[in-house]
Amino acid sequence: MKYSSPYVPPTLTVDAVIFQLHGDKLEVLLTQRESDPFKGEWALPGGYNAVGSTTIEALTEIVLRKTGVDLDNDLAYIEQLYTFDTVARDPRGHAVSVTYMGCSRAITLGTGSQHAEFFPVDRLPNLAYDHASIITYAQERLAAKLTYTNAVSGLLDKKFTLSQLQTAYEAVMGRLLDKRNFRKKFLTLNLIHETPDTWRDGAHRPAKLYAFNSSSLEVLSRSFD
Repeated sequence: MKYSSPYVPPTLTVDAVIFQLHGDKLEVLLTQRESDPFKGEWALPGGYNAVGSTTIEALTEIVLRKTGVDLDNDLAYIEQLYTFDTVARDPRGHAVSVTYMGCSRAITLGTGSQHAEFFPVDRLPNLAYDHASIITYAQERLAAKLTYTNAVSGLLDKKFTLSQLQTAYEAVMGRLLDKRNFRKKFLTLNLIHETPDTWRDGAHRPAKLYAFNSSSLEVLSRSFD
């Protein structure tokens, strides 16, 4: 088969959607672009996939350089989210993005070459490319995973109260949950155990602290939702 014009492959890029919980808000990590296109606007940390590197290898190097976040050590959970390949997503030409999603506990951002900051997902600045829709897709994916896995553990400290657990679910799902029903349903999943420690918040009665039975991602035997 003959082509009427030379074959030009699309550019391969990698991006990261990194979530963390701050109080009762779900936040996502962004970097401020230093050059065109979209100079000065905020974007997901990412860049070109260098020849000889897998997508996760390239992303690990880029995110560490731009934000100081180490995907191997700073994230409690990471997975490949989706491949975004809309032709017009980059004004410089056809660019395909292999995007990963990760969850972290509280991260202290390092000094990278770009300004990096966490933003609440419900109060995002203007975003470059199609990154606003990517973040929406990632939050929906994470919300779905919370119904059939223990992925919420990636957002919580190793020990947590049931109230903090419920707050994490509400932040990701974007809605309030009935306290009594939530606790009853979650405890029947046998994913967590009570620890001897307690949490005191001001003058309130100390609350029991719990921990997940496993630090690895587990699929539930039945849906939580």
